[in-house]
Amino acid sequence: MKYIILVSHGRFAEGLKTSLEMFSGDTSKRVFALCLHNGKSADDFKAKVESFLDDHQFKDGDEFIVLSDIIGGSPLITFLNVFSERGLLDRSVVLGGMNFTMALTATVSLDTMDKEAIAKKSLSEAKAALQQYQVPKASDSDDDDDDI
Repeated sequence: MKYIILVSHGRFAEGLKTSLEMFSGDTSKRVFALCLHNGKSADDFKAKVESFLDDHQFKDGDEFIVLSDIIGGSPLITFLNVFSERGLLDRSVVLGGMNFTMALTATVSLDTMDKEAIAKKSLSEAKAALQQYQVPKASDSDDDDDDI
């Protein structure tokens, strides 16, 4: 079974998981959010990660797609240290700079791709989603102001 673990500063991962639930149905039950909340220490977060892993008892064949807000941030480093201690890191791919498109792509791909393909597709889709929106300019011949 493949799982997604969202790791972030603040409540970003929790909000992202809530948004994913609107789009991904039952698959979102395999998505978990772990957040280092404001005012909490890395040690507090480590205890939270350990408790999470104790509660979920993942199986030997399970694989993980870990999405994080920032590569090198204390939530991800703390999470990866605990994950490594538990022997789970070698069954994982880790991506940084998570956004909604990345997380949604990974979530809807859980049952159709291996973890490496999910990582590649998620990164590609996340990059493609980054663009500036161009506000349409009003046409000189458009006299109808009601379309705004």
